This record gives sequence, C-alpha cells and structure tokens, in this order.
Amino acid sequence: MGYARRRMATIEYNPYAYESHEDPYPIYRALRDEAPVYRNEEIGFWALSRHADVLAGFRDPARFSNMNGVSLDPTSSHPGARATMSFLAMDPPQHTRMRALVSRGFTPRRVAQLEARVREISISHIERFVADGRCDFIRDFAGKLPMDVISEMLGVPEADRDMLRTWADLVVHREDGMMDVPPAGMEAAANIFGYFSKMVADRARQPHDDLTGALLAAEINDDRLTTDDVVAFLFLMIIAGNETTTKLLGNALYWLAKNDGERQRVRADPALIPRWVEETLRYDNSTQALARTLTEDVELHGQTMRGGDRVVLLVGSGNRDDRVFVDGDRYDITRDTTAMLSFGHGTHFCLGASLARLEARVALEEIHARVPDYEIDFAQLVRVHSVNVRGYASMPIEFPRP
Repeated sequence: MGYARRRMATIEYNPYAYESHEDPYPIYRALRDEAPVYRNEEIGFWALSRHADVLAGFRDPARFSNMNGVSLDPTSSHPGARATMSFLAMDPPQHTRMRALVSRGFTPRRVAQLEARVREISISHIERFVADGRCDFIRDFAGKLPMDVISEMLGVPEADRDMLRTWADLVVHREDGMMDVPPAGMEAAANIFGYFSKMVADRARQPHDDLTGALLAAEINDDRLTTDDVVAFLFLMIIAGNETTTKLLGNALYWLAKNDGERQRVRADPALIPRWVEETLRYDNSTQALARTLTEDVELHGQTMRGGDRVVLLVGSGNRDDRVFVDGDRYDITRDTTAMLSFGHGTHFCLGASLARLEARVALEEIHARVPDYEIDFAQLVRVHSVNVRGYASMPIEFPRP
C-alpha cells in the first residue's frame, strides 16, 4: 500500500483540516502521485490534487459549477447562505452580469489610488509597537491593515471596524471536527448582513463617494445592482478580502524567517519584495481549497465522478505540483510563479487579486524597512481553525528597538 493509501487509512483525508496539528502538504504530494482523483465517502466529495486538473476545473464552469458555493459546509447550499456569497455562488450568465456591474465600482484605478493610503495605515500601525521591540504580528498589524483598507473603501466608520473583524473571525472559525458553520458563526453572519443592509439603505438615501456608493450607482444598459446584490458583495469583501490578506501577511513573515537564504536576498535587494509576496501566494496560499458541484458525469484518471457530486479543487496542492513548479516544495522567491492557482482562473478569477497584492507589497515594504531583523517566537504560534483558510491567529515577534 502506497503512502497516500496508508495515510488515509489511518486518518481519513479532510481537505478542510488546516489546524495546527495537520500539515496538508505531505498528503497533497501523496495524492498527486497515487490518488489524483480521491474519493472521500464519509463526507461525500471528490478531491483533485494535480495542477492540470485543478486548472481544468477552474476553466470549466459549465461542468464544475459554483451553484452551491465554494465550501463543503452543508449550509453553503442553502438559498439564504448563497445570497451572502455574492457571485461566488453563481454561474454564467448570472455571474457574468453581477461581475460586470461590480467591476464598474471596483475598478483597477480605484485600487491603484489606494497605495498611498495603504502605506499611511501600515506606518501608523507599525509606529504603535515599534518602540516596544515586540508585538503580535497578527493582532497588531496583519489583522488590522486589511480591515482598515477595506473599511475605508466601503465607507465603514473606524469605530465599527473591530466589531466587524470579530464577526468576520467568527464566521470562518471552526472547532476541531466541525464541518459546518457553528451557531456563533451563524449569528455573526447575521450581524454582518444586518450591518451592511442598514449601511446600504443609508447610502441609497444619501450617497457617499466610496465603493458602496459606486456600486449603488453602477449601471450597464439600464441594468443596476439591487440593494441585496450590494449587501452580498460587501459581505463577501469583509470576509474574503479581510481574512485571506491577513493570512498572506503572516505566512509571508513565517516562510521568510524559515528560509534564511531567501531572507538574505530580500535584505540585499528590497526590490524583491513583490517576488516574496508572489512566492508566498504559491507556496502557502491562504485559500487552500475551493469546492465545485458537477453538472454532469466527468471521467478523470480512470474514475467517474457523477453529476451532482461535490468536487474540491486543491489549490494548495496544485501550487506545489512538480510537473509545473520544479522542486515545488522549495521556497524560492526568484522562481516564475505565473502558473500559480492562488487566485483561481478564468470566469471566477479573484476580483480582489490586485488589491491583495497591493496591500501585501506595501505592508511588507514597510515592515522590512522598520523591523527587518524580526524573530518569530515559534513556540507561541497559533494557527486559525478554519474550513478553507490556512494561516495564523497569533504570531508573536521580537525585533531590535529603533
């Protein structure tokens, strides 16, 4: 029996077990070699682990549908839950319409204009702890910056941001063995939905010059977003845009600290910081897996997956596939990462990719400039417990005082 079969005979493979006790990458490697189409009977899903198969799933929305969202959570297929996932739970032509309208407000120009403000926010947070010689990088920086940036884009008052972040954390948190949204997460989701419903109603009566106002005003051939459409998109932004970027920043610090050769490269040439971001996105992406629902039978590697079955596209596995990335388990900030799958591909390519890259680049530029000699307290690291987000909930670091 091969490693993958032995491993899965002992611990039933769960692509959503990204807690501190579970490193998925050895299992990913075994799956790619021995079980590229893996069936989990207990939970009821297929998992695709090779880069080519994950990419093909992204490129085939007609057969690999988003109709039930991107999570295996049982509640994700409920109509009410789908409403909060915005176009993540849509297929063309509904997805095409929604994305086109949202893109009228969420423009590359609007994102590019944020750089100076992202830098100001980054510096302001660093200045609060730099004199102490220590901080919790997640609590004091990585967990604050994305929420501040998104909140300013949307028009969320500063006084409400900690509350929204607390709710957002509860939505994605899972205890060990939990495979659905817990009651606290459901309550938090309802609170976020209610908060944005009120905010959108206020903006409809009194427009503001922010992304929420731009979304309400977006129009293509007399077609406009409904207030429910806008609320659902804001919900998506505050969850996906906040959590994933927070984890990206923590993962970037972690892997640079673990790879001294790469760290020396960044110290010698800070112009490599964008490459640091890109390699982290490939090597240990925040979003490890995305679910799809088959609309018809699909045959792959001698297996027949039936129409209606759930399929998990293992993004984290595809990003380490040696068939595409030479020595894929090596962290190398100078490698070509253009084939990475971290933001999806095709119809559902992540709308917030440019914002995530901008935030991460600017944040790491300022961290590198002010605390380049940080040391992580590895014994005190705490991972998040999440359905599909991999990263840290706590990361204590120390560094020389200025």
